[in-house]
Amino acid sequence: MTTVLIVDDQPLQRFGFRMLLDATPDTDVVGEAAHGAEAVRRTAELRPDVVLMDIRMPGMDGIEATRQILAAGGRSRVLVLTTFDLDEYAHAALRAGASGFLLKDAHPEELLAGIRAVAGGDAVIAPALTRRLLDTYAQRLPDGGAEPPSRADPRWLSLTEREQEILVAIGNGWTNGEIAERLVLSESTVKTHVGRVLAKLGARDRVQAVIFAYDLGLTRPNPPS
Repeated sequence: MTTVLIVDDQPLQRFGFRMLLDATPDTDVVGEAAHGAEAVRRTAELRPDVVLMDIRMPGMDGIEATRQILAAGGRSRVLVLTTFDLDEYAHAALRAGASGFLLKDAHPEELLAGIRAVAGGDAVIAPALTRRLLDTYAQRLPDGGAEPPSRADPRWLSLTEREQEILVAIGNGWTNGEIAERLVLSESTVKTHVGRVLAKLGARDRVQAVIFAYDLGLTRPNPPS
């Protein structure tokens, strides 16, 4: 059973999420919160497996709430729900420790799968948002003629050549299956490499590895078509 805390300032939005989760046998809504400060307090009290977090709320927003929840060191993980209008917050919330992002217009089965993935220690980012996130932060990546900062980063240098390939693939948003196909490896081998990459980077999950790849210019958005 996966326990969930719903955080959203819109009562009807919370009601809709609760109806969906209450109708699902393996999820249990243990509480609700209408703003960030309440989310931090209720997470400490209820210790849910997953906090379903809105971003834009009065008072403390979802980014700061996520930061405080993760800083407390509990076992709860945060899954942020956002819209295309909130792309500018994505990078900050991921940095704050969110385990993933889904869009509010996701299908119910996508939301449920995301909750299960996050509860199981995995990370999830809506593919459309991953693309837009790259585009939004393209200007932060180094020029083609600049020395990539990754060359000097000790975490990058600690990776083997194969692990560097795996990290770039993770940064591009490839799944383990896609990495296996493109690098001609078995999925079990890819999973082992991914685990080693995360360990060497000190990354909690794939989301943090993606941030590392973005920040150090290891991946670039595709040119507009």
